[in-house]
Amino acid sequence: MRAILAWHSIDPSKSPISVSPALFRRQLAWISEAGLRVVSVAELLALPRDANAVALTFDDGFANFATEAAPLLRDRGWPVTLFVVPGRVGRDNRWRGDSPGIPTLPLLDWDALAALAAAGVAVENHTRTHPVLSSLAGDAIGEEILSAADEIARRLGRRPEGIAYPFGAFDARVVTAARGTHRWGVTTEFRALGPADDALALPRLDVWYFRRRVHFVEWGGTRFRTWTWARRQARRVRAALASRHGDQ
Repeated sequence: MRAILAWHSIDPSKSPISVSPALFRRQLAWISEAGLRVVSVAELLALPRDANAVALTFDDGFANFATEAAPLLRDRGWPVTLFVVPGRVGRDNRWRGDSPGIPTLPLLDWDALAALAAAGVAVENHTRTHPVLSSLAGDAIGEEILSAADEIARRLGRRPEGIAYPFGAFDARVVTAARGTHRWGVTTEFRALGPADDALALPRLDVWYFRRRVHFVEWGGTRFRTWTWARRQARRVRAALASRHGDQ
């Protein structure tokens, strides 16, 4: 089974976007113990469907990626993808003002990102300002995507191939805009890769839920697939309720 794993911040706050440093180290050990091959996203897409492999991704570009995650991944020789928000680089993650339950954390600056890129980290696109892309009108979607890609290329000397849609929000217009400039894109749909997935709308497994070794022991099996299906349905219900509440 092939899957893209998603982290955000490695910190002890216990927030919905946070995995503690201790749990992160255990998760890496569990990946290794399960015999999963760790590859880049592009390599993952080229592997056979029955390959037991994962790609590791981190959203937002938090400063703690450089201190808590990158050294451990480098020691293991594992490739990793980091999605950054050029309009917020060197600042913090208050994209929509203060968000209840989400800590305000510093983001990596361009010098730090350049050093990570030189060390082999794939720095990819997370839009210019981290908006809900599907809520934008007209040319604003393409501007968010293209201006971010241009800035990453100018700053780091490599044009991004991948994009992560902020908040997992996308529609046909978003995918069309991304398709013109990127080879692949990732969402927050909670499942492994499937045979018919659009390369510009790939699912990911949020490792915030992977707090037990058993999830890796059962990787790809019936119990694992049942668990991911149930988790996906629960996330959809919560999202629908939140949307309904927001409309009231």
